[in-house]
Amino acid sequence: MKIVLATCIALIFGVTSFSQDIKLEESKKRGSEIYADFCVNCHMPNGEGVKGGFPPLAKSDFLMKNRTKSIRVLKYGLKGEITVNGVKYNGFMAPLGLGEDEVADVMNYITNSWGNKNKKMITQEEVGEVEK
Repeated sequence: MKIVLATCIALIFGVTSFSQDIKLEESKKRGSEIYADFCVNCHMPNGEGVKGGFPPLAKSDFLMKNRTKSIRVLKYGLKGEITVNGVKYNGFMAPLGLGEDEVADVMNYITNSWGNKNKKMITQEEVGEVEK
Protein backbone atom coordinates (compact mmCIF):
# COMPACT_ATOMS: atom_id res chain seq x y z
CA MET A 1 0.00 0.00 0.00
CA LYS A 2 2.80 2.43 0.90
CA ILE A 3 4.54 1.70 -2.41
CA VAL A 4 1.34 2.42 -4.37
CA LEU A 5 0.79 5.67 -2.46
CA ALA A 6 4.39 6.76 -2.96
CA THR A 7 4.16 5.94 -6.68
CA CYS A 8 0.95 7.97 -7.03
CA ILE A 9 2.48 10.96 -5.26
CA ALA A 10 5.58 10.75 -7.45
CA LEU A 11 3.43 10.61 -10.57
CA ILE A 12 1.36 13.60 -9.50
CA PHE A 13 4.46 15.69 -8.81
CA GLY A 14 6.06 14.49 -12.04
CA VAL A 15 3.01 15.40 -14.15
CA THR A 16 2.70 18.78 -12.41
CA SER A 17 6.38 19.53 -12.99
CA PHE A 18 6.13 18.42 -16.64
CA SER A 19 3.06 20.64 -17.14
CA GLN A 20 4.88 23.64 -15.61
CA ASP A 21 7.90 22.98 -17.85
CA ILE A 22 5.67 23.00 -20.94
CA LYS A 23 3.97 26.23 -19.82
CA LEU A 24 7.35 27.86 -19.21
CA GLU A 25 8.66 26.81 -22.63
CA GLU A 26 5.53 28.19 -24.33
CA SER A 27 5.86 31.45 -22.37
CA LYS A 28 9.54 31.78 -23.29
CA LYS A 29 8.71 31.26 -26.97
CA ARG A 30 6.08 34.00 -26.90
CA GLY A 31 8.50 36.17 -24.90
CA SER A 32 11.23 35.79 -27.51
CA GLU A 33 8.86 37.10 -30.17
CA ILE A 34 7.90 40.10 -28.02
CA TYR A 35 11.58 40.71 -27.23
CA ALA A 36 12.34 40.78 -30.97
CA ASP A 37 9.58 43.37 -31.50
CA PHE A 38 10.14 45.67 -28.51
CA CYS A 39 13.51 45.13 -26.85
CA VAL A 40 16.15 44.01 -29.33
CA ASN A 41 16.98 47.49 -30.66
CA CYS A 42 18.31 48.65 -27.30
CA HIS A 43 19.31 45.44 -25.53
CA MET A 44 20.65 43.73 -28.69
CA PRO A 45 19.95 40.22 -30.01
CA ASN A 46 22.43 38.71 -27.54
CA GLY A 47 21.00 40.62 -24.56
CA GLU A 48 24.32 42.41 -23.97
CA GLY A 49 22.90 45.93 -24.32
CA VAL A 50 25.17 48.88 -25.05
CA LYS A 51 27.66 49.67 -22.28
CA GLY A 52 26.91 53.07 -20.79
CA GLY A 53 23.72 53.39 -22.84
CA PHE A 54 21.43 50.39 -22.44
CA PRO A 55 22.00 47.87 -19.64
CA PRO A 56 22.68 44.24 -20.39
CA LEU A 57 20.09 41.59 -19.76
CA ALA A 58 22.62 38.82 -20.35
CA LYS A 59 24.04 37.55 -17.05
CA SER A 60 22.38 40.54 -15.41
CA ASP A 61 22.69 40.75 -11.64
CA PHE A 62 20.02 43.46 -11.53
CA LEU A 63 17.51 41.39 -13.49
CA MET A 64 18.04 38.25 -11.46
CA LYS A 65 18.21 39.87 -7.99
CA ASN A 66 15.38 42.39 -8.48
CA ARG A 67 12.48 40.34 -9.81
CA THR A 68 9.68 42.72 -8.79
CA LYS A 69 11.57 45.85 -9.82
CA SER A 70 12.39 44.26 -13.19
CA ILE A 71 8.71 43.51 -13.73
CA ARG A 72 7.89 47.11 -12.74
CA VAL A 73 10.38 48.41 -15.34
CA LEU A 74 8.69 46.40 -18.10
CA LYS A 75 5.22 47.47 -16.96
CA TYR A 76 5.82 51.15 -16.30
CA GLY A 77 9.18 52.08 -17.80
CA LEU A 78 12.20 53.46 -15.97
CA LYS A 79 13.72 56.85 -15.36
CA GLY A 80 16.81 57.26 -13.23
CA GLU A 81 19.95 55.48 -12.24
CA ILE A 82 20.39 51.74 -11.87
CA THR A 83 23.53 49.64 -11.55
CA VAL A 84 23.86 46.49 -13.61
CA ASN A 85 26.88 44.23 -13.27
CA GLY A 86 28.79 47.05 -11.56
CA VAL A 87 28.10 49.64 -14.29
CA LYS A 88 25.82 52.64 -13.64
CA TYR A 89 23.13 53.47 -16.19
CA ASN A 90 21.11 56.66 -15.98
CA GLY A 91 18.65 56.65 -18.79
CA PHE A 92 15.03 56.47 -19.68
CA MET A 93 12.94 53.54 -20.82
CA ALA A 94 9.41 54.41 -21.89
CA PRO A 95 6.57 52.11 -20.93
CA LEU A 96 6.17 49.57 -23.71
CA GLY A 97 2.39 49.21 -23.42
CA LEU A 98 2.58 45.46 -22.94
CA GLY A 99 -0.21 43.48 -21.35
CA GLU A 100 0.45 41.63 -18.11
CA ASP A 101 0.62 38.33 -19.98
CA GLU A 102 3.19 39.79 -22.38
CA VAL A 103 5.31 41.16 -19.52
CA ALA A 104 5.30 37.71 -17.91
CA ASP A 105 6.33 36.10 -21.21
CA VAL A 106 9.20 38.55 -21.81
CA MET A 107 10.38 38.15 -18.22
CA ASN A 108 10.34 34.36 -18.59
CA TYR A 109 12.34 34.67 -21.80
CA ILE A 110 14.99 37.11 -20.56
CA THR A 111 15.40 35.46 -17.14
CA ASN A 112 16.14 32.16 -18.89
CA SER A 113 18.41 33.39 -21.70
CA TRP A 114 22.04 34.45 -22.17
CA GLY A 115 23.37 32.88 -18.99
CA ASN A 116 20.35 33.71 -16.82
CA LYS A 117 18.46 30.87 -15.14
CA ASN A 118 15.15 31.40 -13.37
CA LYS A 119 13.63 28.35 -11.72
CA LYS A 120 10.34 30.01 -10.76
CA MET A 121 8.04 30.88 -13.65
CA ILE A 122 6.72 34.45 -13.71
CA THR A 123 2.95 34.47 -14.10
CA GLN A 124 0.44 37.01 -15.35
CA GLU A 125 -1.01 37.08 -11.84
CA GLU A 126 2.38 37.97 -10.34
CA VAL A 127 2.80 40.77 -12.89
CA GLY A 128 -0.69 42.03 -12.03
CA GLU A 129 0.28 42.42 -8.37
CA VAL A 130 3.20 44.74 -9.19
CA GLU A 131 2.19 48.36 -8.74
CA LYS A 132 3.86 51.57 -9.81
